[in-house]
Amino acid sequence: MGRSRRREQEQTQTLLLLITPLLLLPTPTSGADNTNLIYKGCADQKLQDPSSLKPLLASLVSESAQKPFATATQNALTAAYQCRGDLSNADCSACVARIPAMLPSLCGADVAAARVQLGGCYLRYEAVGFKQVPATQLLYKVCGSRRLSDGAGLEARREAAFEMAENGVQSSGALFYTGSYESLYVLAQCEGDLGNADCGDCIRSAADQAKAQCGRAISAQTYLHACYVSYSFYPNGVPTAASSSPRAGEGGHEHTERTVALAVGGVAALGFLIACMLFVKSALKKRGGKR
Repeated sequence: MGRSRRREQEQTQTLLLLITPLLLLPTPTSGADNTNLIYKGCADQKLQDPSSLKPLLASLVSESAQKPFATATQNALTAAYQCRGDLSNADCSACVARIPAMLPSLCGADVAAARVQLGGCYLRYEAVGFKQVPATQLLYKVCGSRRLSDGAGLEARREAAFEMAENGVQSSGALFYTGSYESLYVLAQCEGDLGNADCGDCIRSAADQAKAQCGRAISAQTYLHACYVSYSFYPNGVPTAASSSPRAGEGGHEHTERTVALAVGGVAALGFLIACMLFVKSALKKRGGKR
C-alpha cells in the first residue's frame, strides 16, 4: 500500500514538473501599437500663457501629414515631432495627432516643457530659454527580463550590429536604420536635424548605454535626447517579418516566446497523457490484486 502511494506521488510530481515550465513562460501579447505610450517627461514649471500652446501643437500635427520630422517656434515656445523612419505619412500623422490630447492627463495643460514618446513617434515642446538637455542625455531605457549566458556570444554580435547601425544612420538621408546580424535585430534613429557625424556619435552613445544599462539582456531600448537604439536577439534567427518592419522586430521576440510556449505546452500535454496512463495502469493492478 505504501509503495503504491509513493508511486502515485512520484507521478504527480512528474506531472507538475512538466506543467510548471509552461506556466512560467511570458504570456504572449500582440505587437505593440504605434500609439502606445513608451515614456513621458514633464517640467515642474508652468507656462505664463498656456493658450499659446494649442496652436503650436496643431501646426505640428498638420505638418506630420507631409513629413516625418519638423520643428516650429511660436509665441515664445519651440516644439518638434519625429516619426519612426518606416511609417507612412498617414501613420505618422495619426501617431502625432494622439499626443496633444494625451498631454493634459500625462503632464497637465500648462507645463513649461514636456516630451511624450509613443511607439511610432514623439513630440516635445519647451518655453524659449528653457534649460536644454544634451543630445546624448539618457532619457529612458527598457531592458529585457531574459538574459543570455556568457557563452551565447551576445556581446560580439551586438557590437557588430551596433557598428552597422552607426554606419547605417550616417549613410541614410533619413538618419534611420534597421538591420540584422547573426540572430540579432537592431533599429536606430536620430532626430531629423542632426548632421550625419553627430547622428553617428549619438547612436554610439545610445549603444554604449544599452550595453552598460542592460548587460546581457536579450533585448533593450535606450532613448537619448536626440536618438535611440533598440535590439532584439532571436535564438532561432531573425524572423523574415523583422527584416521589413521594426515593429515586427520588437514584437517578433514575443512570437519566439509564443513558439516556445506552444512547444512546452505539447510536452506538458504528452506528460499529462503518460501520467494518466500510468495512473490507470496502477489502478488496474490494484484492482487485480484485490481480486
